[in-house]
Amino acid sequence: MNDLPLQDIAAPEGVCYGCGSRNPHGLHVKSYWHEDGVHVMAEHVPEAKYCGWPDLVYGGLIAMLVDCHSNWAAMAYHYRAEHREAGSLPRIDCVTGNLGIKFIKPTPMGLPLTLRAKVEGDVGRKTRVICEVYADGVLTAVGDSIFVRVDTEQLAAAAHGREGSR
Repeated sequence: MNDLPLQDIAAPEGVCYGCGSRNPHGLHVKSYWHEDGVHVMAEHVPEAKYCGWPDLVYGGLIAMLVDCHSNWAAMAYHYRAEHREAGSLPRIDCVTGNLGIKFIKPTPMGLPLTLRAKVEGDVGRKTRVICEVYADGVLTAVGDSIFVRVDTEQLAAAAHGREGSR
């Protein structure tokens, strides 16, 4: 197993607010394959500015963590399904097609959050990822989301109305 996070291996130039290594203001979520070979893991300690209710983590931060980490789990599974190392070319990119979060119980501030994600079902153009969020070993939220494999250049062109310019 590689000691570097998937983000630093496959997208060292990433600027995503949640997981981009090059975003100076971002959260810098770092995702790794677990030794079980099934789960992709991450840890994050929320800063005080991400407080929702007093002494509780803001739910929007939990959603962002689940979104970014689950997306990396989907991409990691795609690389593995193609028998390739993360970061090998051509690059694999996915975007969020559907983000679902179920808040099980309040998430306390001041504790490291552990995110544990895995693909549920087949790895395909659309891939379902289940991501559990734990605070000090207690399950506080579960993400059930769909990630779509894309060509990011085509996606950016479409978003800016340049579909026919390529």
